[in-house]
Amino acid sequence: MKKAEHLLSQATLQKSPTGIQGFDEITAGGLPAGRPTLVCGSAGCGKTLFGIEFLVRGTTLYNEPGVFMSFEETNEELIKNVASLGFDLEDLIKHKKIALDHVHIERSEIEETGEYDLEGLFIRLGYAIDSIGAKRVVLDTIESLFAGLLNQMILRAELRRLFRWLKEKGVTAIITGERGEDTLTRQGLEEYVSDCVIMLDHRVTEQTSTRRLRVVKYRGSLHGTNEYPFLIDETGFSVLPVTSLGLEHKVSNERISSGITELDKMLEGKGYFRGSTVLVSGTAGVGKTSMAAHFAEAACKRGERVLYFCFEESPSQLMRNMRSIGINLEPWAHRGLLQFQATRPTFYGLEMHLAVTHKAVNAFNPEIVIMDPINTFILGDTENEVKSMLMRIVDFLKGNQITALFTSLTSSESALESSDVGISSLIDTWLLLRDIELNGERNRGMYVLKSRGMANSNQIREFILTDNGVKLRDVYVGASGVLTGSARIAQEAHENAGLLRQKQDIERKRRELERKRKVMEARVAALHAEFKSQESEALKNLEAEQEIIRLQKMDKIEMAASRKSVTEKRKTKKHTKP
Repeated sequence: MKKAEHLLSQATLQKSPTGIQGFDEITAGGLPAGRPTLVCGSAGCGKTLFGIEFLVRGTTLYNEPGVFMSFEETNEELIKNVASLGFDLEDLIKHKKIALDHVHIERSEIEETGEYDLEGLFIRLGYAIDSIGAKRVVLDTIESLFAGLLNQMILRAELRRLFRWLKEKGVTAIITGERGEDTLTRQGLEEYVSDCVIMLDHRVTEQTSTRRLRVVKYRGSLHGTNEYPFLIDETGFSVLPVTSLGLEHKVSNERISSGITELDKMLEGKGYFRGSTVLVSGTAGVGKTSMAAHFAEAACKRGERVLYFCFEESPSQLMRNMRSIGINLEPWAHRGLLQFQATRPTFYGLEMHLAVTHKAVNAFNPEIVIMDPINTFILGDTENEVKSMLMRIVDFLKGNQITALFTSLTSSESALESSDVGISSLIDTWLLLRDIELNGERNRGMYVLKSRGMANSNQIREFILTDNGVKLRDVYVGASGVLTGSARIAQEAHENAGLLRQKQDIERKRRELERKRKVMEARVAALHAEFKSQESEALKNLEAEQEIIRLQKMDKIEMAASRKSVTEKRKTKKHTKP
């Protein structure tokens, strides 16, 4: 969009927007206003439909009525043919928004008389323009108008006269023309007198058809010069503006879950960056689609819209298969959060796949896009062309902050750390699933090959599919290498037996210590009892001895008292003697 705005800022020529998705971007605003534009191409490339949509979009979006003058199809045929695009010409004619006029020109009459004059055409076209106040005109096709005119000098003069008359009327005109063998048109003159030349191409390469558009010439304005794929479907034209894709997209620091808890833990416990690209690669049967389904289910549970491109399985088959591992996508599809786009890669050319992807994304406006698998595009095209197409898709999705997950099948002969489509350099997070064959078993392992902007685990995790989805287990690495499956179970059993023996030995030693403690405590208790007994006896002896000592003291006191009394009696007797 920024490049388109840059083109618009430099454009000085007044533009008439066509309303055709993508076309106004590559032409920096549309067709030159008040000037004629030549739309040329081979039969079936969409010239008439381009002109019709130019008129319909003009009157419905920009309030500019238009006149369609046909020299081949009748009005009734034209109305029926464009009804498939959802254009109701009868209603627009009724409200005087569009005027149709079919002019039948008989070549034999011109050859017989030798006369040719555009005055009658000018009067008829002028009346149609004035009757509805038309601002846009389409003449389809110019070969029929000049079919009987062989003189190149007269032909060039009449073409100039026609183009000058259209400019004087001030209408923005489209004139369609059939492509010549070595020229843009059969006469090879129209492109020189036109202010703008648009070439439509419908080519078939290796049984695959592709429609492309190129702005060959645009006087007075910058414009995209590449070939652009375009679609014609039930909604009309849509052109993919490849030149607008670049490296100007914004980035987000928001993280979103992969749907697998163990994988999120390997990515700092937070999952992928929103708006990033994720590649899940590996050999056949390792679980790439299962991881994509997990991601889709997790996004739908968050209330986000998921656009899932299936290139090998039908949606019903994919949903049935995912139910076997506990992932039920069907309710999300019914609720409108999950939309499937299922086509074989060979159904379109690469450019058409690119255009279809753009159209589907713009229509559904998803937060998540899944493409499963992308290596199937290589079947009919070279690796460089596939890489170019996928690079444009990556740029487009990143520019819209859409998180993309791609799966890619890696052949067993090629290196695992490479993708068959060669887009690994465009990927932000690359998850590699691999087979681990040991002891006659085939098991799965997964590791993060890279993840830009975040720390990530360097461990190889055993990848198993269960009734409850994908589970990641720590892979046992022993002396003989990585062990998975029954080898891991046997090794774990051996380790568990060793741990059991260690536990039993520890328990035995603990019991022995407990026995010794109890023996010691019993001995201590016996000694304590013996001591108590001896202490009691000793205390009794001590008390007896103390009682004897007390009694002895009492006897002495009594004896002393007795002696004192005798002595006093003797003294009394002495005093009373006559």
